[in-house]
Amino acid sequence: MSTTAGDPAPLPEPVALVTGAAGGIGAAVARTLARQGMAVAAADAAAEPLSSLVKEVTEAGGTARAYVLDVSRSADVEETVSRVEDELGPIGVLANVAGVLRPGPALSLSDEDWTATFAVNTTGVFHVSRAVGKRMAVRRAGAIVTVASNAASVPRSQMAAYGASKAAATSFTKTLGLELAEYGVRCNVVAPGSTDTPMLRGLWHDEAGEQGTLRGDMAAYRVGIPLGKLAAPQDVADAVVFLLSSAASHITMHDLYVDGGAALGR
Repeated sequence: MSTTAGDPAPLPEPVALVTGAAGGIGAAVARTLARQGMAVAAADAAAEPLSSLVKEVTEAGGTARAYVLDVSRSADVEETVSRVEDELGPIGVLANVAGVLRPGPALSLSDEDWTATFAVNTTGVFHVSRAVGKRMAVRRAGAIVTVASNAASVPRSQMAAYGASKAAATSFTKTLGLELAEYGVRCNVVAPGSTDTPMLRGLWHDEAGEQGTLRGDMAAYRVGIPLGKLAAPQDVADAVVFLLSSAASHITMHDLYVDGGAALGR
């Protein structure tokens, strides 16, 4: 694929699998990849919003197909990845975006809260990355990006399960990158901070929630956002797509923070 100055960097293969594609960051990633000419396999457990996303992409001239998928179910993941490759072709890039948040004090979390959080945020990343990665290794090409969180390395009050699950997903993705490097497959992490999505807004109790996020909360040992604004889902999607593209062809095992400075450059 040839490019001219100002064109986006080309992506390695024409098929992308995006989990968590029904909304928020995942939907922004799916839209962006489709605009760049990729056939997007959009996967999510939420069937109705997933269908709406695929309709939006196709009406805009892109190529997308919906795959209803619970990433915590290993057999379902393997079957879905096989279907994607049968129906659309070899998966060239994978974006692990599916995630859940169960906030609460660490000592008040139930077993189900902990298990459900890890089932999607960590085990789901393992299931999908394993199914796709082994195919990429055979083809000796591909790129994987896991969307984690700055909470993976900076303790956040009320986010014990979320932060721990994202830390585990981050470590897994970097180790996978080390193991797949000899096959030419790159694996990276994007770590967003507060992003304007339904997940974030669900944490706010009133109209002061946004300003509280921007300013920080010293009582909870949380700094604000130095840039003074929330990330838009597209801000995070742009970072994901960059790491999937040939512009990042010599980057692997990297953890890119997209948080407006909230982690103070950690």
